[in-house]
Amino acid sequence: MTSSPALPETTLSQTVLPATMRTSVLLHQQQLTIEDRAVPTPDSDEVLVKVAAVGVCGSDVHYYREGRIGDFVVDSPLVLGHELSGTIVAVGADIDAARIGERVAVEPQRPCRSCRECRAGRYNLCSKMEFYATPPIDGAFCGYVTSQTEFAHRIPDSVSFEAGALLEPLSVAIASIRKAQIVPGSSVLIAGAGPIGIITAQTARAFGAGEIIVSDLVPAKRERALKFGATRVIDPVATDPATLGLDVNAFIDASGSARAVDSGIRSVRPAGTVVLVGLGNPEMTLPVAHIQNLELTVTGIFRYVDTWPTAIHLVASGQVDLDALVTGRFDLDHVAEALDSDRDENSLKSIVYPN
Repeated sequence: MTSSPALPETTLSQTVLPATMRTSVLLHQQQLTIEDRAVPTPDSDEVLVKVAAVGVCGSDVHYYREGRIGDFVVDSPLVLGHELSGTIVAVGADIDAARIGERVAVEPQRPCRSCRECRAGRYNLCSKMEFYATPPIDGAFCGYVTSQTEFAHRIPDSVSFEAGALLEPLSVAIASIRKAQIVPGSSVLIAGAGPIGIITAQTARAFGAGEIIVSDLVPAKRERALKFGATRVIDPVATDPATLGLDVNAFIDASGSARAVDSGIRSVRPAGTVVLVGLGNPEMTLPVAHIQNLELTVTGIFRYVDTWPTAIHLVASGQVDLDALVTGRFDLDHVAEALDSDRDENSLKSIVYPN
C-alpha cells in the first residue's frame, strides 16, 4: 500500500533502513518487471512492516492474466500481493515504539472509519476502502509496506511467517463459516477443493461441523480434501450432489462454477444457508422457486470483518494447519512462476519471499 512522503517524527528501528526496495510491478497483462522504489514512511497512525512472506491469491492471478476482476481494472502499474506477514521496523508518531520488532500478519484493508458501513461495523463494505493489490492500491510483492497499526496483528512465535501470510485466506474461510452459521454438529457441502475450499473445510471442522462434504472435479484434490477435514468427497461429474439427498445445513461455494452453485443450492435442507465465495461468472441463473419454497438464505462473501484474532487462535492452537498448504516457494525475481503455479493440479498455495 502506498504511503505519504517521509515524516520527520517517525520512530525508526535501530537498524538503518534502506532508502529503496526491490518491487515486483505488473505493467500489463502477463508483464512483470522489477523496480527500485522508495521505502515508504508510515503516517502517524501507521507502522512500517518489513515483508517476510506473501501468499499468492487467485485474485492476483486474475489481475496478472486478465487485467481485471469485475469492475476492478488494472489501468496503471500495480504491485500485486495482499496475503502477508512480516516484522514491524518503524512506527508513526502516534504509535508506541514498543511495537518495533513485533512479528505481525497484516490485514490488508484500510477503511475510512466514518461512512455508514464502517459505523455499522461492516468496514469490509466501506465505499472508500483501500485494499492491498486492488487497483489503484499497491500490494506487498515488495520489501516494505505500511499498515494502520490496528490492522497489523501480532502473531506468536509458534506461528510461522508463512502461516501468518495465510491468515488472510483463513479469514475468508472464517467469514464464510460464520455466514453459514456452522455450529457443532452442523453439516456442510463445500464445492471446490482449491486453497479456499481446503481452508474452509479445516475451519468447518474447527467450528464443530459433524459432516463436511467436499466436491471437486480433480481426483487428487478430492484426496487432499480428506486429509484436511473433509469427512466425505464427491466427484460431481460422476454424481450430481443434488441427487444424493445430502440435506445439509449449509452450502459454501468455493468454485465459482454455475453448475456447482445450482447443485449445491438443491442440496441444502429447508431454511438452510447458501454462501457464495468463489470467483466465477459475474452473472448466473439461480433456482429461484426452489430458494423461495425452501426459504433458503443466499448470501455472498466480500472479504471479512474482525477475523484475525480468531484466525490466529485457530492456527496457534493447532486446529487449522496452514503450513501444510504451502506447495511452492519463490523469490521476487520469479513472481511470474508463482502466479502460474496454479496450473499444476498438485499446487495448493505458493509463497513469495520479497526479502
